[in-house]
Amino acid sequence: MDNLPEPSSEKFRAYRLKLLDQLETSTQGERNRARYELDLMRNSHFVSVGGLLHHYHDSGPANPVGTVLLIHGWDCWWMWWHRIIRELNAAGYRTVAYDMKGHGWSENDPQNRYHITDFARDLDGLIRTLGLQEVHVAAFSFGPFVALDYVNNYPNSVRSMVFFNFGYLPNNDFISKAAPATINFVFNIMMRKLTWWLPAYMFARLVLSRNSVMMHDIKVGFESLAFCASEAIEQTTQQITAMETTEMLPEMVRAVKAPVLYVGGEGDVIMTCENARKLQEMTESGSYLCVPDCGHLITLELPQTAAEIVLRHISSNS
Repeated sequence: MDNLPEPSSEKFRAYRLKLLDQLETSTQGERNRARYELDLMRNSHFVSVGGLLHHYHDSGPANPVGTVLLIHGWDCWWMWWHRIIRELNAAGYRTVAYDMKGHGWSENDPQNRYHITDFARDLDGLIRTLGLQEVHVAAFSFGPFVALDYVNNYPNSVRSMVFFNFGYLPNNDFISKAAPATINFVFNIMMRKLTWWLPAYMFARLVLSRNSVMMHDIKVGFESLAFCASEAIEQTTQQITAMETTEMLPEMVRAVKAPVLYVGGEGDVIMTCENARKLQEMTESGSYLCVPDCGHLITLELPQTAAEIVLRHISSNS
């Protein structure tokens, strides 16, 4: 646990020190969580992309049967995939889960460039630097926007994609003007001021989730806010609610050649199964799945189910 990747970000080093402190001062449950996360950090690496350090977690067997690239969502970080990573690795797959700039342990952009096209350019740089080929992609919530921009604008060898909790939302001029201010207030102002996880969990449980979530994963979700640059939240909120993005999305999915599985949660009040189905119908090689008793947070609510869905889609497109 004493070895640090070189180089590493300040956010990574500070979080690691916090975990080491918890080994000495916390309850048994917190110590177990700290040991688990410190062990995960052994597979953390950093690479310079676009002049900024990007964190990625790289794990799996010595001779993997394939590679799965995991793209987190809006206001999230790579740890939202940690239980899914375990399942995919056990099935023989290498997993690469990275933090977009301004998120997780990747550095913040001093120039505040947090546009979908910026994230896609960074993703291309990461993939080329790591030499990833013939990858399968799993992306959550905002992540599919980045994946779509990447596959449509950069040379790639993406074999298949699974998009969780992503769909075609209704929009109009009123929504596109009112939604950014509302979302930014709730998540970027009110929620970021919380110092206790319980209010954030109650909001998520009442609005976003249809299942109870393990205490560890509650804290994983809560940490997302602290790591995410406020400018990233503000800019991505404005972009995904813009009429321009709504009008562009059908064109983006129609241009995709790789098989795409759209996975909705039956209880997701944000990206409904109907929203996901709309995109599937626009996609040349699209399929659709609605998961019963699932909200918007499938990677934390039902991680084993999510992993099984990814594995089935890969198997049917290998």
